[in-house]
Amino acid sequence: MKTSKIIWTKIDEAPALATYALLPVVTAYTKGTGIEIETSDISLTGRIIANFPDKLTDTQKIPDNLQKLGELTQSPDANIIKLPNISASIPQLQSAIKELREKGYDIPEYPEEPKNDAEKELQKRFAKVLGSAVNPVLREGNSDRRAAASVKKFAQKNPHRMMKDWPKSGSKARVAHMTEKDFYGSEKSVTMKEAGSVRIEYVAADGSVKVLKDKLVLQKAEVIDTAVMNVAALRKFYADTIEQAKKEDVLLSLHLKATMMKISDPIMFGHAVSVYYKDALNKHADTLKSIGANVNNGLADVLEKLDRLPADKKAEIEADINAVYRTQPALAMVDSRKGITNLHVPNNIIVDASMPNVVRDGGKMWNNDDELQDTIAMVPDRCYATIYGKIIDDCKKNGQFNPSTMGSVSNVGLMAQKAEEYGSHDKTFEAAGNGVIRVVDEEGNTLMEQAVETGDIFRMCQAKDAPIRDWVKLAVSRAKASGSPAIFWLDENRGHDTEIIKKVNMYLKDHDTSGLDIRIMKPVDAMKFSLERIRRGEDTISVTGNVLRDYLTDLFPILELGTSARMLSIVPLMKGGGLFETGAGGSAPKHVQQFLKEGHLRWDSLGEYCALVPSFEHIAQNTGNEKAALLAETLDQAISKYLENAKSPSRKVNEIDNRGSSFYLSLYWAQTLAAQDKDAELKARFAPVAKELQANEAKIAEELLAAQGSPADIGGYYMPDDVKATKAMRPSATFNAIIDAM
Repeated sequence: MKTSKIIWTKIDEAPALATYALLPVVTAYTKGTGIEIETSDISLTGRIIANFPDKLTDTQKIPDNLQKLGELTQSPDANIIKLPNISASIPQLQSAIKELREKGYDIPEYPEEPKNDAEKELQKRFAKVLGSAVNPVLREGNSDRRAAASVKKFAQKNPHRMMKDWPKSGSKARVAHMTEKDFYGSEKSVTMKEAGSVRIEYVAADGSVKVLKDKLVLQKAEVIDTAVMNVAALRKFYADTIEQAKKEDVLLSLHLKATMMKISDPIMFGHAVSVYYKDALNKHADTLKSIGANVNNGLADVLEKLDRLPADKKAEIEADINAVYRTQPALAMVDSRKGITNLHVPNNIIVDASMPNVVRDGGKMWNNDDELQDTIAMVPDRCYATIYGKIIDDCKKNGQFNPSTMGSVSNVGLMAQKAEEYGSHDKTFEAAGNGVIRVVDEEGNTLMEQAVETGDIFRMCQAKDAPIRDWVKLAVSRAKASGSPAIFWLDENRGHDTEIIKKVNMYLKDHDTSGLDIRIMKPVDAMKFSLERIRRGEDTISVTGNVLRDYLTDLFPILELGTSARMLSIVPLMKGGGLFETGAGGSAPKHVQQFLKEGHLRWDSLGEYCALVPSFEHIAQNTGNEKAALLAETLDQAISKYLENAKSPSRKVNEIDNRGSSFYLSLYWAQTLAAQDKDAELKARFAPVAKELQANEAKIAEELLAAQGSPADIGGYYMPDDVKATKAMRPSATFNAIIDAM
């Protein structure tokens, strides 16, 4: 029997902790089936170590696993289980470096304000680790993201209880966005007639030229875009919205994606901080500059850097910052008990996870009194702000959604080969002065140019032709398989979308679409259409670019299922392999904080369970391994039983947590394998295991609960100690003995 390998990614935070409990079970259950499980460390600390081996000992060094996995995606044998990893912001990167240094790893400090060429080079090296560094490397296919049938059925039968009514008396909640001079308004796009390379250059008002990026290689038929955010207009938008929030007596909240758009969005975040706290920050501008305070990293960075000042000066600035709250509208809170606001850290409130919660909570966010209050949600750029505005307006008119009756919105997302739909990290720049930033080909022809003013944010993005063709094909196949309408969320008034629409119309002709409902609609119209169907209990497929894929596959699952971590995310790789993602990790930090404090991990590994099913199916289809097919079938049945018996982790300490959930999944899977008659060998192997697990259920459950209620020591946040984490996540000696004996 040919051995097939499943690569299980070692990542960060809550899903990484859950792996210590689940992976020993998966490894034991697949033993002798022709399936081998191998781990690959692509965690934030793993990526830092791989990129900075210069001063490490041989025992500390690890290979660049991310690069290796990127190479593996080009093989038809690729079978990767990809758990949610940290999309690192600068504060997270700095915290991870600090932890590594404390553990004896000689990693250089991140040079936030590089003072020489060496520090600038160091900053460039760290850029490889920041933001969404993992996904573009692994996602060499487009995304098929949906709730597994068993998960959706369970969610309707047992609706989550997090939905809060929209007030019948009316809600002041709304989405505020710019109306001009944003990325949406300035976007230009062209399709490359031939392969070649381009450069991005800044032309100052005096005619001097500076090359910002050189030799950007492009393929024939590739779509490239440019767009500019005018910061004067952005700051005016913030100031105006702050005044409106004050007048309307509502919370002010900001919703960006500083993790994914790691250059543009932190700058936009910083402008919000500087406008809101302008009285204090302007008064002390010179002092704050001298200590390196950076508003792009949020108010927390400013407060932290105050420690560099004499005590009396620090107290004076803190008092002036606190005085701001008396004259400005109240801010949405991340943690009111600790005084952490929406403007503290750029990655605390991320639009794709935060806006669904605004909808779920009846148009409200948490205020300083730890109560829910109506909010104005600032989503500055119009590319997708309007879709959130549409869903909020729908709820004001029609009330809250009902998870027990609402339909589903699945997603087919364009993301292969680093497909971008607005902006990227290595092609995003802050304008040094007034002038133009232009894209120039090898012959010196200007393909696109954008007028800029000092501080404006320019960004370019690209999407290759082959992934777009594959995306259209995947949309058609999902429409055929599901019978649901497939809606391309594309706006002919946007430069990028205009070029994509031409390709969609061309490539749809390659397929038999008779009897299928396939449409192209502006995002705001597609949202309206989808919401009308949802309220009738009907399903719809959203077919979108990469950023909107991210937004929608949090928005709808959070409303339907209570969490996006329960989504099935299959990426059929373009070279024939498979990448199986396990849900979103946006709430993972809070889960770890609770675990460290109370010894209770509420992370739900349902995403991992569900991802394993198509991973096994992929092996069965590619190799004819019938044991793999049976593992998939029985695991799917076990998941249904797990859901029906309500064995998901509780949010409360001293109730079932992730470790108990993984035990019950193991029990049901063993029982299902023992009950089947398709494979006598597996039946014989699992019959005694199922019997032992069943006989010891009460004892194991007791041992798992006994591990809760006191702080857990895992030896590190970003880089847990394997021995300590294993001990914490496998606290039942009885369960361990049964699994380890297999």
